[in-house]
Amino acid sequence: MKILEAGASAPSGCNKQTSSFIAVDDTVLLKEIKSLIEPPVAETAPAFILVLTQRIVAYRDKCFNVQDYSAAIENMLLAIKALGYESCWYEGHITDDDDIAGKIAAHMGIPDDYKILCILPIGKPAEETHRVAKKPFESRVWFNGFGESK
Repeated sequence: MKILEAGASAPSGCNKQTSSFIAVDDTVLLKEIKSLIEPPVAETAPAFILVLTQRIVAYRDKCFNVQDYSAAIENMLLAIKALGYESCWYEGHITDDDDIAGKIAAHMGIPDDYKILCILPIGKPAEETHRVAKKPFESRVWFNGFGESK
């Protein structure tokens, strides 16, 4: 509930609240969903959060659903970590030409005006996790102008 509350509490463009979530912890349903994901990911995760979005015009024919679900996902990832769990943002893997997200949506009976954009598997890691390497701070962050250091 805390993880879902974190996602639902995220800011959204013009407060249109275009993001919705389905928590899946039923073992049978989880197994069915995992069987649709090829190649497989997060096979041992005991729960998934499906992140859904709707295209709702917010301002001057603009829709901010990408920003909305990104903020919601980041909030949930922070909550997941704070609660001692791990996760990973699976988006491209399920939204590419294979349309795995569409297959999951059909299986779940999700209406056509909602799209699954991300899966967050949640669980305790089997082994210690580590951060991936990042570019040097100075190569991505500047002060008072492009390329300017403090």
